[in-house]
Amino acid sequence: MKDLKTLSEAIIYFADELKCIEAVATMKWPGGKAVCPECGGVEHYWLAKQKRWKCKNGKCKRQFSVKVGTIFEDSPISLTKWLPAMWLLSNCRNGISSYEVARAVGVTQKSAWFMMHRIRHALQNGNWEKMVGPVEIDEAYIGGKPRNMHLKRRREVQNAIAPKSKPAVVGMLDRETRQVRTKVVRNVRRDALQADILNAIEKGSTVYTDGATVYDNLAKQEFVHETVTHIQEYVRGEVHTQGIENFWSLLKRGLNGTYVAVEPFHLHRYCDEQAFRFNNRIGVNDRQRFEKALSLVAGKRLTYAELTGKVGETAAGTVQGG
Repeated sequence: MKDLKTLSEAIIYFADELKCIEAVATMKWPGGKAVCPECGGVEHYWLAKQKRWKCKNGKCKRQFSVKVGTIFEDSPISLTKWLPAMWLLSNCRNGISSYEVARAVGVTQKSAWFMMHRIRHALQNGNWEKMVGPVEIDEAYIGGKPRNMHLKRRREVQNAIAPKSKPAVVGMLDRETRQVRTKVVRNVRRDALQADILNAIEKGSTVYTDGATVYDNLAKQEFVHETVTHIQEYVRGEVHTQGIENFWSLLKRGLNGTYVAVEPFHLHRYCDEQAFRFNNRIGVNDRQRFEKALSLVAGKRLTYAELTGKVGETAAGTVQGG
């Protein structure tokens, strides 16, 4: 894959399923040498017609494909469609809808929607090391504008406290590493929000926030806390939240222009998608960004029952992109 630069080159290259298998195997296993998922053995032989391996261990003898143990597992869709879809989602700055993917790779819209969510599941940030700062912190409320709502819904929103009528997302941007993390939260109460900050940021770090009262007392939590009151100013030297607000503008642009309507139950996956592109935007070309995404597919599984809320939490109502 070293010479791939454009989408057209990627489509031609991944039209060969054996090249797709090789690409996934290289990212999944050290050196690209297959490992049996049942017994962990490395002695096996290739079944050309089935395009899979068979373990030589006499007690195992399991047949397995490169899809096992990845987001592709149990999918009847060929890797020749999966990998171009992953290239598109990794590199389209404002995202790409399931309808566009369905037309581009030749699957149904429902299948494309499931594929996109499985790819977003792979793109989740698994790095839980604490940020050391300086860190910008801000919250955003995702939802439609009241003027675009049905009259009954508009009155409900206008009669409620505005922020409580929309799902909230907390974002933290490390200025040193230029990495952002997001978390969809059920509420933005001071105790809950500051608990998230304590878990994500090293004590003693400098944090920059706006003047919201939910960030009060951060200085008492052993942080160097600087605030900027947006009623009076947006920037005071190094004190600002412009970086994380830039991320919010990119996220909302994708939700508004590309996805249009997003279920609150799925919102965290769209945040993960945008955070992945944001965190891999500097000094990274399309091929490198795709390879990074492909390296994250192993060890993650998302079933349709889990995705649609039939297992665990049930889906909430629709949130229009705002």
